Amino acid sequence: MRLSKPLIAIILSLFAATTVWAQRPKAHHGGKLMHTRTQHNYNVIKVSRAKAKTICPIFEDTGYPYHGLGIKVGDPFAVTYKYYANKHFSFGVDFGRSASGLYSSYYREVFNEFTRPDTLQENQSAVYLAHRAKTDFVGEIKVLYHIKADKISQGLQAYAGLGWEWRSLNIQYDYLLNDGIFDNKIEFITRNRFTYGAQGTVGIEYSYFKMPISAFMELEVFVDLLRDPGFYKIQGGVGLRYIF
Repeated sequence: MRLSKPLIAIILSLFAATTVWAQRPKAHHGGKLMHTRTQHNYNVIKVSRAKAKTICPIFEDTGYPYHGLGIKVGDPFAVTYKYYANKHFSFGVDFGRSASGLYSSYYREVFNEFTRPDTLQENQSAVYLAHRAKTDFVGEIKVLYHIKADKISQGLQAYAGLGWEWRSLNIQYDYLLNDGIFDNKIEFITRNRFTYGAQGTVGIEYSYFKMPISAFMELEVFVDLLRDPGFYKIQGGVGLRYIF
């Protein structure tokens, strides 16, 4: 017997409705199976902190404190350590060697510190010829205040702060000793020079990598308060730190 098209449509509709009803979620209540209303559940992906480090590795608000250890290239070239106490405050310690070439004209000027009239005999004078910085160590400590700059770039921070700097120099001077008669000769002297002073710092730090590191760039101003009060020098550099 051939079925009419309206009857076929009714049979197919009933079959589809029965299939959908059978596939609805079920709940157990008192040992009986009962149909429940369909609910759309959106699962939230939970990522552990260790795994999250492959996405945005560091500086989560709930993960402080952090430590950072790395290298800074510039003035000075230094090993750098940073303690991130919370999302706003950090403490930095750098130790390394100054870029002596940037201080060449200054070291020439301070030559006179080592050839004062009381260090020369009567009728003697000294004429600067050259110098060589054998060691030029720099140590810095600083307290920094951070603000997030995610609106500019994800993982970017800006910071500023104050600190203290120590400088220890061992330098050799070549000079011409003039005794005022005929016996002019080239002499060499080696001297140590230690000083310290205040420091101001501004910088930026970026940390949105797929590994626990941060990259930074900073600018510093050092003001001598001991050997040459009032002398100041602009310093700075770039570097990387491993964060743990």
